Amino acid sequence: MTFADAGNVELVALGQEIYTAECAACHGVLLEGQPNWRSRLANGSLPAPPHDETGHTWHHPDQLLFDITKHGGAKNAPAGFVSGMPAFGGKLADRDIWAALAYVKIRWPEPVRQRQTMISERVRQQK
Repeated sequence: MTFADAGNVELVALGQEIYTAECAACHGVLLEGQPNWRSRLANGSLPAPPHDETGHTWHHPDQLLFDITKHGGAKNAPAGFVSGMPAFGGKLADRDIWAALAYVKIRWPEPVRQRQTMISERVRQQK
């Protein structure tokens, strides 16, 4: 699997379970993120961003979202960026990560989902 297939009903259902168990504590049950998510905390990190259409998650291609989830935010951030996003690669199988991302995507309005799909396709074509 190389993308978060929001059209796969079984994958989305699995993703809802995984998101609820692993992601909702920080990113919110409704994908709303933490308050003041754009304001740095005392340690230099940012609060967990929303994964709904009000955040920036949909601005990123599927593969980057997968890499951030699997390897953590620090591994995928610019030098000096402090990230509180942990790596889930040791806890979740790749399919589980793709499932959680598919669940996030299914919650976006259709125009947002289409735009994010175009971003992901463009990146895949460049490889």
